[in-house]
Amino acid sequence: MIQVSELDKRFGAIHAVAGVSFRAADGEITGLLGPNGAGKTTTLR
Repeated sequence: MIQVSELDKRFGAIHAVAGVSFRAADGEITGLLGPNGAGKTTTLR
C-alpha cells in the first residue's frame, strides 16, 4: 500500500505540489493524471 497525506513541495517561491493526499492499496491499479507541469512526477518522487 502507498498512502500520501497533505504532501507539499516547493521549489523556492514556486509551490509545485499543494496538499495532495491519496491511497493506493496492494493489487490496485492507480493512475495519476494531469496536464504537463501539474506536478505528477514531483508527487511520485
